[in-house]
Amino acid sequence: MPINITMPALSPTMEEGTLAKWLVKPGDTVEAGDIIAEIETDKATMEVEAVDEGVIVSILVEAGTEGVAVNTVIAVMAEEGEDVSAVAAAPTEPHPNPPQNGEGTPLEAPIAAPSPSPSVGQVASTPVKLQVLGAGDDRIKASPLARRIAALKGIDLARLKGSGPHGRIIKKDVEGGAVPAMARSGAPASPDGLILPQILDDRVYDPASYELVPLDGMRKIVAKRLTQSFMQIPHFPLSVDIALDRLLAARKGINEAAPEGVKISVNDLLIKASALALMAEPDCNASFSDNGIAYHKGAHISVAVAIEGGLITPVIRDAQDKGLAQIAAEMKDLAARARERKLKPQEYTGGTFSISNLGMFGIKNFASIINPPEGMILSVGAGTKQPVVGPEGLLGVGTLMGVTLTCDHRVVGGAEGARWLNAFKGFVEAPESMLL
Repeated sequence: MPINITMPALSPTMEEGTLAKWLVKPGDTVEAGDIIAEIETDKATMEVEAVDEGVIVSILVEAGTEGVAVNTVIAVMAEEGEDVSAVAAAPTEPHPNPPQNGEGTPLEAPIAAPSPSPSVGQVASTPVKLQVLGAGDDRIKASPLARRIAALKGIDLARLKGSGPHGRIIKKDVEGGAVPAMARSGAPASPDGLILPQILDDRVYDPASYELVPLDGMRKIVAKRLTQSFMQIPHFPLSVDIALDRLLAARKGINEAAPEGVKISVNDLLIKASALALMAEPDCNASFSDNGIAYHKGAHISVAVAIEGGLITPVIRDAQDKGLAQIAAEMKDLAARARERKLKPQEYTGGTFSISNLGMFGIKNFASIINPPEGMILSVGAGTKQPVVGPEGLLGVGTLMGVTLTCDHRVVGGAEGARWLNAFKGFVEAPESMLL
């Protein structure tokens, strides 16, 4: 029986990816655990392992193909000892809820060949010229099987409206029952009906006056998720200035006493302070869901790291229980591998709170967009020397740092957010309290 190799879900939020490279070809024998392909997601390039033994019969999705939906059949393999010539490719549509293993990855299992019209064998083996799907806002989303059936039947995909996930054209849409895509004649909304397409008007900008660089996978996903976050989550900001002098002095003393190779950054101290503040104000360590509010037991701190083409947020898990040296070592390693796009999905998902620090760029104050499903994000500005009034009422000079806490009002109210900021400020202004 043929074994369908499907596009895996490499992270809980992955919906589609780019099949960057095949490491096998038809006729190759593979064993379980062999690396057969490389997949690019919005965050990283990852290797795909074979889960069965057998011989690669056919490759259905070519290397370099973008927008391949999770659980799409990308190749077919014959079982060990099976007659390869008797195996017909049996592509199927992505299942909306594919069975998963314990790591959240769809299981690859033998799938019985369906009997559509045209036949599966004809769809898989008949040479056809597939339609060009376009790029950017004009790109037509269609599964590989739907594209081949449309090519065999002479159906123009641009005239169809997809009924699959996110408006994707699937097999049943080209087999009959497809609805003409009326929205294509005007300015269509996105599949969720909320986000309008962003297209430059040639009457405003002469196309010869600019260079259009196509969006890569990361920028597409970041644009989509942040737009959804800002539209669907009721954001509100809370800002405060924090005296930084005692923390800077403590950092200097810690680094002077630390073993060789250990260096604590201001950001490491802020990670620790954030985690302890979440433990002090557990109502703020929360995520909204339609089924209720999830109150997290651990402080998993997502830290924004700028990388080429976008942003990624590696996570320091249970930061409340870790020492500064361990936080510093983990953050250094995660940031380095993030810039190389070598993080594993579990290393950049599952945070409960985010920190975004632009102080090194001289930014004094800013507010960030919440990284769902987290309930809050802290924006950290630069520490600057400013006039301050001391406890005796005397004017002096101190280092002040502006921070803005952006909250999801469905989870965190103004009073709760203010209490968290006060707790955070207390740990930063009295860093020795983080040792208690």
